Amino acid sequence: MQSRAATPQDYLNSLPEDRKEAVNRLRDTIIQNLPPGFQEGMGYGMLGWSVPHSTYPAGYHCDPKQPLPFMGLASQKNNISFYHMGIYANKELLDWFVGEYPKYVKTKLDMGKSCIRFKKPENIPYALIGELVSKVTPEQWIETYEAAFKKK
Repeated sequence: MQSRAATPQDYLNSLPEDRKEAVNRLRDTIIQNLPPGFQEGMGYGMLGWSVPHSTYPAGYHCDPKQPLPFMGLASQKNNISFYHMGIYANKELLDWFVGEYPKYVKTKLDMGKSCIRFKKPENIPYALIGELVSKVTPEQWIETYEAAFKKK
């Protein structure tokens, strides 16, 4: 369920009332903990944070016109989804997150390769997400990305 919103504020304004508070709080948590150098915008129909072309001119290998994506946040039909490419590309970071999660939330972790799904907004571990967000700088993400994804 991709949004057609052109800006983050348009996206937030378009959310159903039962999701606005949680998505806004999660966005605020991300912004407060995000290392300098990432930019917020819209990407793939959701809120996104990426490495801008001014820092990484090559852009995203799948579409070099796009900045290098790092995180996304979306209100889906059945959940709030938080995408973090660092946990997809860095096993050590993934293992840390999976190990920490039960300390914050009693429900089972619902996760794909880079996607963490929250079916109930009251189960979002804001402090843990903030800590996860703070762990990777744009420079570290570029290094990890090039090692893991960029075609040689």
